[in-house]
Amino acid sequence: MSNFTTILTHPGSAHKDEFLACSVLLALHPAPIMRREPTDADLSDPAVAVIDVGHRHEPALNNFDHHQLPKDHPPTCSLSLVLQHLGIYEDARQFCEWLEPAEWFDCRGPIATAKWLGVDRNALPKLNSPIDIALLRRFALATRLETTDPLWAVMRMIGEDLLDYVRSLRARLDFIARHAEVWNLTLGGTSAKILFLPRTDPLPDEPSMGVDRYIEAQGLATTIVGTVVPDRRSTGYGLSRFQDNPRLDFTRIAQSPGVHFAHARGFVAKTSLTDIADLKALLALAGRS
Repeated sequence: MSNFTTILTHPGSAHKDEFLACSVLLALHPAPIMRREPTDADLSDPAVAVIDVGHRHEPALNNFDHHQLPKDHPPTCSLSLVLQHLGIYEDARQFCEWLEPAEWFDCRGPIATAKWLGVDRNALPKLNSPIDIALLRRFALATRLETTDPLWAVMRMIGEDLLDYVRSLRARLDFIARHAEVWNLTLGGTSAKILFLPRTDPLPDEPSMGVDRYIEAQGLATTIVGTVVPDRRSTGYGLSRFQDNPRLDFTRIAQSPGVHFAHARGFVAKTSLTDIADLKALLALAGRS
């Protein structure tokens, strides 16, 4: 994205899409935010990033509006356009479950969104957060936000965290793809698949991060019954059911050598064992048909 010195979005009521689009831009370049109608000079100047207003989508000029799109266009908001330009939209749609509903809500309104979600229209207000309400209200009241304003700082943090989450999860999924193994074991007399992630050096801060998403992305959600992932608190491994699959009950290995924790509900256990054969033996003991 070409450098800009100002972010401009529409005045009046504020919505989640331009709030988040501006937040992402703040994470890229610290710039003041103005809330007013754009001029022709603004739209022609790439130094002014025009968001959710202006009826022009011209990434080369940093113009990101969606209101000119035809009514039958797939739900697309200003945040969508910014993420597309940054090349992370597909990952954001995959990793941020809130993004597609936000697109629908902004483009189709609450009634159509509720129907698309398969919920009653009255369910949507029950999901409103006072955090969202306060931030959007304060944003709507502002005409200009400088780098010294608390709301500007909060918006930049939100943008930084959003970008960091999407990019780090993509890196994590790529890491898992390079290292993960799928074990075919016999549990309770029938075959089952276990995803194993070996210990690496350095060990990621959250070894289990992204494992479930990787399984789903690989189309393995219907065949994987459990996971074995390095335990960040010890040199051993954590054993877990995948999606609470009943094929594994770790209470069965609570007294096994090398097992120092097994949850009373049987969905997770921790072991100091590191040998592959030993880990597979524990899973076999915990297995059910």
